[in-house]
Amino acid sequence: MNLFDLTGKTAVVIGGSSTLGGALAEALAAYGTQVALTGRAASNAEPVKQRIEQAGGEARTFAVEATSAEDLKQLLQDVVDWTGGVDILLNCPGVNSATPFFDITEEEWDRIMNVNAKSVMLACQTFGEYMVSRGAGGSIINLSSVSSGPPLSRVFAYSASKAAVNSMTQFLAREFAPARVRVNAIIPGFFPAVQNRSILSPERTASILGHTPLGRFGEPSELQGAVVYLASDRASGFVTGSLLRVDGGFGAMTI
Repeated sequence: MNLFDLTGKTAVVIGGSSTLGGALAEALAAYGTQVALTGRAASNAEPVKQRIEQAGGEARTFAVEATSAEDLKQLLQDVVDWTGGVDILLNCPGVNSATPFFDITEEEWDRIMNVNAKSVMLACQTFGEYMVSRGAGGSIINLSSVSSGPPLSRVFAYSASKAAVNSMTQFLAREFAPARVRVNAIIPGFFPAVQNRSILSPERTASILGHTPLGRFGEPSELQGAVVYLASDRASGFVTGSLLRVDGGFGAMTI
């Protein structure tokens, strides 16, 4: 028995055009899932789609505003029309900012909370209701952050938004469990990507690496095992409400 065989499953990856979302989508496709990739423009996810297809997998791209309930409902219908169902939801949208606390505007707060937290809530409503009512189980995986708790310095709104993701993950794990829909989160450590490169000054980089026992940044491919594990009912069928750290030991470090 292959614990990680996902053949016949369909995964929807919200934010599949991002660096980490794309790497996770490629892993799911490599183990047999048909993958629906979203971006604000469908073309944003095209490079990920091409890599999946070149590796022998199957994917389609969809233009979706992750903070729009109507877009997400249409996405669900489009994917069900394509493959016949949705088994896995992976929430990966994310934006960050290093604005000092007293300078954070309402507009910036709303933007970060909308993209990082509201989008997760809406996607879990749309796809969670579908999975629960279908009665065939499912796996929802949210991408959190080491800044979700304790919060990192300089990223107040981002930290608050990712703490909300953790709370939603554990709340929904309890709510959806009777329907065998598992809800978990991955807590990545530091994986330099477009959204966080601007805040990685030399001083901050030195501080991060000094607090990471493995002494380096992570590679996107090092998140792939975690997502395949959580997506597989065979491998993680008794795992729900978990916050799985993939952080090089960052969360275990004190003094």
